[in-house]
Amino acid sequence: MNYYGNPMTRLIEELAALPGIGGKSAQRLAFHIINLPREKVAALSEAILAAKDEVKYCSVCCNLTEEEICPVCANPKRDHSVIMVVEDPRDMAAYERTKEFHGVYHVLHGAISPMTGIGPQDIHIRELLSRIDGTVAEVILATNPNVEGEATAMYLAKLLKPLDVKVTRIANGVPVGGDLEYVDEITLSRALEGRREL
Repeated sequence: MNYYGNPMTRLIEELAALPGIGGKSAQRLAFHIINLPREKVAALSEAILAAKDEVKYCSVCCNLTEEEICPVCANPKRDHSVIMVVEDPRDMAAYERTKEFHGVYHVLHGAISPMTGIGPQDIHIRELLSRIDGTVAEVILATNPNVEGEATAMYLAKLLKPLDVKVTRIANGVPVGGDLEYVDEITLSRALEGRREL
């Protein structure tokens, strides 16, 4: 039954379609938005549209950026011979907060997951392989320590080994089944220090 009218019901449905937002959370957010001053709602709408229109993939690492090349890839002080492969831009941000990694990144935007229909062709593996040009000394596989992340790491290791590059995997210490974006900086630092070659 439509208790609130079509516009409110549509807003709740659109919010509920977002990842991690259930029906009750969507309803709370919708009521919060409706009770905001019009200027705040307009600012929120404009921010969403601006992000959608202006944010794109970095042409080098596939991170989200508003420029052609993201700030990490454009930084000449970074060690471009070491690439850390992560599943998601949030994972990259988690490692950046540790201030321990001085190389560059490659963002896959997902992990191989046959159960959900995500194959190697659905994530940014081709772009990673095109970066292995003789100047890259090491690729660190920092995918999440869950079934999909491990499968992705093993798949990438098989592709990278013949390319004459050192392939390492982040060490244990990151909880199995967890997501990197929720792991504290100390655990991430230890995992990076204790990485191993595959």
